[in-house]
Order: sequence, then C-alpha cells, then structure tokens
Amino acid sequence: MKIFLADALTEPLEIQSLEAFFKQYLTWDYWEKKLPLIGNFAGRVLLAILVYIIASKLIHKICRLIVASMNRANADTGVIQFVSSFVKAALYFLLIVSIATSFGVKESSIAALLASSGVAIGLALQGGLSNLAGGVIILILRPFTIGDYIIENSGNQEGTVVKIDLFYTTLSTVDNRRITVPNGTLTNSSIVNVTAKDNRKLEIKVGISYQADLKRAKQILQDLLHEDKSIMSDEEMQVFVDELAADSVILGLRAWVKTEEYWATKWRLNEEIKLAFDEAGVEIPFPQLDVHIKEQ
Repeated sequence: MKIFLADALTEPLEIQSLEAFFKQYLTWDYWEKKLPLIGNFAGRVLLAILVYIIASKLIHKICRLIVASMNRANADTGVIQFVSSFVKAALYFLLIVSIATSFGVKESSIAALLASSGVAIGLALQGGLSNLAGGVIILILRPFTIGDYIIENSGNQEGTVVKIDLFYTTLSTVDNRRITVPNGTLTNSSIVNVTAKDNRKLEIKVGISYQADLKRAKQILQDLLHEDKSIMSDEEMQVFVDELAADSVILGLRAWVKTEEYWATKWRLNEEIKLAFDEAGVEIPFPQLDVHIKEQ
C-alpha cells in the first residue's frame, strides 16, 4: 500500500507504509527541525496583521486629510465623497498586494492573474462597473449635487441627495427613509432636479360652475395672489381661464415663489381659495349625473 503525501515545508515525498510515515513525521527530531520554519511563518503572519492594522489607520488618516483639503478648497460635497471613496479603495488594494508579495507571491504572478481574470471579473461586475462609470459621469456633468431634491422617473424614487459614493447615491425621503440608488440607474434614466433653481413657478387650477360669476372668481384669485407674502410680487402673476370642461370652467393661476416655500404656499392657497369661494358664493362643482325618468 502506497500513500502519497505533500509536506507543506519540503518537497513531495512518497511514503511506503503507514509505519514509515509515523516514524518519519511523528518524531521529536523531525519537528525540532521544523519549529524554526513554523515560528518564522507565524511571525510573518503576525507581522502582516500588524502592518494591516497600522496601514488601515494611516489610510483613514490620509482620507481625512484629503477631505479636509478639499473642504478648504470649497470643492463640491459629492466630489469630496467620491474622491475619498476611490482613494480608500485604491490604497486598500495596494496594501493587500503588498502583503501578498511579502509572503512570496511575485508581482508578475499577480499581474498575470489580474490579466487572465479580467474578462471574467468584467462580466461578473458589469453592473458594478456601470455604476462606477455612472458615478464619474454624475460628478463631471453634475445633474445634481448634495442637498438637491431629485425625482428618478424610471423607478419613481425621490428624495434629498445626502451622499454620492463610488457605486451608489443615497437619498433621504420626506418621511426620513433612506433610499440607495445605483449610479448607473441615475445616469440611464431621466432625473428631475426640483431644487436646481432658487425660484419655482407655482400653478394651481380650480373649477367653478358655469352659473358662477367668472369675473368675480378671477378677481378673488388675483387678490389672494397679491395678499400672500410668499408670492414674489416683482415677478409675473397670471390668472386665466384654462379650460371649458364638461362640468366646470377651469381657472388657473401662476406665480413665482421661493423653491423652499413651494409646497407650503400651494397648500395654503388651496385652502384660502376654497374658503374665499365659499364666502363669495362661487360654487366649486363636482362630477354628477342627472337622471330624468320619462313616464309613458
């Protein structure tokens, strides 16, 4: 009976029998010779762990210095986050390669491994690579920045941008939920940047009955616009008949407000329009069906 075993510290040996195997490896003389090698290997492992811990702290410190320098240069927050993430990933990659070479792995072997597995990695990570490319595009073209409120139409996701990373952008919704959207999705779909401008045009439409006083209703809307403090009086204000619908006359108003005051102003005016129309006797109709029964 022949047993072929590979000694991790010597050349492969052919052992003729179990008895010879025990005599060769389970002796004090054998392990006495191997102990220095085992101790050396264990020492290198401990040193590698120590180097990794120290290098990790240095990497975090370098990233903090980069962030501080870019903040002093008034760089965009999204750019700062992206660059910091990229530098951190690159430094960790170099650290791992350095530790591997210290254990005898040749640089040429690492390069050959990366080259041979490049296609497989590219196919496996094609979604991640598209997200990385999307992050670069976002930082270059800047369709939105940190603090903007955006709407991503393909997935109906919306919220305030709080973070732009290498692969993902994080949004915070109005009810304080966090949404993580892949950068590739954002660059491949239409984005509505609600807060890109300081001012925003407010538009409200309301229907009145055909029997109501049209001029009186328009005057009420104009008065409400002029009285509201959030409406920008130096900008154009419009009150108009938008449509002669089947069951009502649709009136519309348009005015400019500060972007941050848009929703509060819209909700307030909707309530004031209803109260003012009720006080003036202007009816706001609702769809209804009149049924006439004709007796034979």
